Amino acid sequence: MAENIAKLSFWGVRGSTPSADRTTWRYGGNTPCLELITPDQGRLILDCGTGLRMLGNSWAAEAEQTGRSIEADVLVTHYHWDHIQGIPFFAPLYSPRNAFRFHSFRSEFVGPESLKRAFEAQMAHPYFPVNLSAMSAHREFTELAGGDSFNAGDTRITARWLNHPQGCLGFRFETPAGVIAYATDNEPGVPEFDQALIELADGADIFINDAQYTPEQLESRKGWGHSSWLASIRTAKAARVRHLVLFHHDPDSSDSAVDRILRDARGQFENVWIAAEGMVMSLGTKQVDIDFCTQRHLGSEPSLPVRVTGQTQDGKTFDEHTMIHDMGMRSATIDLAHAPKLQSALQVVMETPAGETEKRRALRCYVVRLEPKPDNNEVSVGVVFVE
Repeated sequence: MAENIAKLSFWGVRGSTPSADRTTWRYGGNTPCLELITPDQGRLILDCGTGLRMLGNSWAAEAEQTGRSIEADVLVTHYHWDHIQGIPFFAPLYSPRNAFRFHSFRSEFVGPESLKRAFEAQMAHPYFPVNLSAMSAHREFTELAGGDSFNAGDTRITARWLNHPQGCLGFRFETPAGVIAYATDNEPGVPEFDQALIELADGADIFINDAQYTPEQLESRKGWGHSSWLASIRTAKAARVRHLVLFHHDPDSSDSAVDRILRDARGQFENVWIAAEGMVMSLGTKQVDIDFCTQRHLGSEPSLPVRVTGQTQDGKTFDEHTMIHDMGMRSATIDLAHAPKLQSALQVVMETPAGETEKRRALRCYVVRLEPKPDNNEVSVGVVFVE
């Protein structure tokens, strides 16, 4: 029998507002949206930030090729703009062949049918050229509260209240492949909510948690409803999770700042990752595989000799001479005898050809893909260059 697999894809990972400047391209600038494909091939969408547009385009292209309709459950954690602003641009909602079941809580500030009314409000005149009636897909809206559970196919979903202004839900997904906990937008420091977060993440194989601020920033931003990488690690340890994903990056945090967060976090928790657009986590009953969907360069650039230094997956330093190829403006492929850890840093030095005295050029890059080469003991390592 085939192994049960749950596939989690990250389409938007930024918090508060989209960021589209050069300093944030590597991790991505779209606001929260995750896609979860359950072992029985059920489709779930977690939040409807600006990343929802690209997810919708992907699904619409697939539907056009296969001729199949699209059906999915959509879970919205709360009604702040960064978690709902992708809805008007979600192409599958404009086809009558498709059906979506939306789930969120009744807001005391909005009243009954809060989610539907929130969608209607942001598409009302004069904020958007067409209103919600232009969306011809079948839509159902279900209200949830903290502690509620329901089934979506083979997956059991449980909601918990999180500590965030105007309310927020975290979700726990118990699939035949394992457990995923999603807890965006939560602030530590209130015992009741801290305990609820630990229970939400208890024993999870993958725990996605808000890490918008550094510990120092968190001290000066009490009441803003966000967490830090250090608080996330404390929860992950208390809940005994296998993999921690730091999420909801601040729009003013550059890729270099996020790199520092990852470096600091890995000093205290081994299996910690930074959420990035294009990141895909495949959860099986035995392991979690991680990949990054980066655009590969298809040009005819020649291979060049390089010297590469970095750390292996078990933390040992390596230094080897090899070749770099498929070089583009932002990415390349390197064949290595050592297997570095995903999202770890490598230093690449272009080797000077024999007889030339040109100064060597050092580049810094991050590992985003690992593919064993079947014909030898090497690993094909996909990297992106740091600005």
